[in-house]
Amino acid sequence: MQQGQVKYLKLYLPAIVMCLFLFGACENDLNKVRAIAAADSTKDISQTVGVEMLFSDSAIVKLKLTAPLSISYKDKKKQPITLMPHGVKVVFYDVDIKQIGNIVADTGIQRETEKLIIFRKNVVATNPEGTVYKSEELIYDQGKKQIYSTKNVLMTKVGGDQMTGTSFVSDDKLLHPIFQNATAVIHVDNSIAQ
Repeated sequence: MQQGQVKYLKLYLPAIVMCLFLFGACENDLNKVRAIAAADSTKDISQTVGVEMLFSDSAIVKLKLTAPLSISYKDKKKQPITLMPHGVKVVFYDVDIKQIGNIVADTGIQRETEKLIIFRKNVVATNPEGTVYKSEELIYDQGKKQIYSTKNVLMTKVGGDQMTGTSFVSDDKLLHPIFQNATAVIHVDNSIAQ
């Protein structure tokens, strides 16, 4: 090698080595992206538009769930999950298939293995007597036949009486609620008090 070529080699060698490292790093990043994309493509995810599901017990329809969109997948433990991100409504029926209550929420999550339906954001539930429950979260446990919440709940009866609690648990018809840390506003009829 001549002296001029060595001079250029000393000048360009660090740049060449740097480019090789960068190209190698880019290749590794591209391989990571490809691996992640391949892993995601193997997940079993399905979307359904206009969902209507009936739930029964001993051939008797107990409730109907409707949602504009549901996304079904399996969690890390391979348990089936159904997400209803654009709203959910559950209607409860008696043995004569007469509506006896409902729950409406902005989002819902059904955990099939645990037999839970979790209602979140602007949850409004109505029982057979017309009593309305409002919360940011209600959980319907189909196995235990209970509805409960660990969030604040406001119950308003038809006559205007109200009760709030930091959490509550009730039967699945919302007829026998038990509130924790409860406060109430009860209207008294003056004509009866006299």
